[in-house]
Parts: sequence; structure tokens; C-alpha cells
Amino acid sequence: MSRGIKDQKEDAREVYADIIDHPHWQSPTRPHMSLYDRAAQFSPFAALTGYDDMVTEEARTVDRKIELDESETARLSRKLSLIHNALLKGSAPVVTITRFVSDPLKSGGKYITEKGGIRKIDPAEKTVVLTKTDDYGPLSVEIAMTDILEIRGDIADLADE
Repeated sequence: MSRGIKDQKEDAREVYADIIDHPHWQSPTRPHMSLYDRAAQFSPFAALTGYDDMVTEEARTVDRKIELDESETARLSRKLSLIHNALLKGSAPVVTITRFVSDPLKSGGKYITEKGGIRKIDPAEKTVVLTKTDDYGPLSVEIAMTDILEIRGDIADLADE
């Protein structure tokens, strides 16, 4: 067989003439492998499983939480006080709140803006409960006052005047 390969003959029948007409050998003791299993032997091997996910996560950016100074904190406190007084009078003010949401995987997070009606302000727990409607119906969102960056709305904007 090697004689034909070394001589660079063109016709494969001449190169493999000594084995071309023999029947294909199959083991009598081992079962024939399915085409699916045979193909799986040659599929690409992922030696670094999860590496792409890790690189994507590392490249994802997060924001740092903005620390408000005393004047900004006082302004937000006035806005929350006006909203709280409106709640006590039976009004349900609609506001837009920009707040910080911590990232569960990294240090930092992102700022999101949500619009809805204020249902409750709890000064003891330092939380605001915002009621909004999404695709599934009404939803209550509890927001820590320390995470609030900005509050906008008819009543809240009175504090800016």
C-alpha cells in the first residue's frame, strides 16, 4: 500500500488495490455505534465551559451609588414630607422616582426611574411604597429612602419652589 503513495500514483484503485475489495470488518462482541454517537466523538470540545459568560459578566458595567450632600437630602426630605401630608389628607399623589438598585453580582448597580402612586411612607422603616401597574397588573414596590436620587411630581415639585 505504501508503495503507491510514495510513487504518487493518481488512481486510488491502484494505490489501495490490496484492500479495496475486502469486506468492512465489524467486531462480533461490540455493538455497532450509532451515527449520533459517532458524530459526538468529533464535536468541538469546550474546555473552558463558562468562560464566555465570565468575560461577558466582567465587561458589564455598573454605576456607583451617588451620595447626596446635606442640601439634596434636605430637599428630598421636604418632598417626602409634602407627599406624606397629602397621603394623610386622603390624596394619592402620582410621582416619578429615580432610585438606585444594587447589582446582585457586582459592587454597584444602576439607576432606574419608576412612575406610580405613593401608597405609604414609613418614616420609622425609612421606606416608600410605590404602587405601579405593569403587564401583569398592579404592583407594589418598596423603596428605601436612602436609595432615592430624585422625586418628581405635582406635589413633590412644590418643594423646589
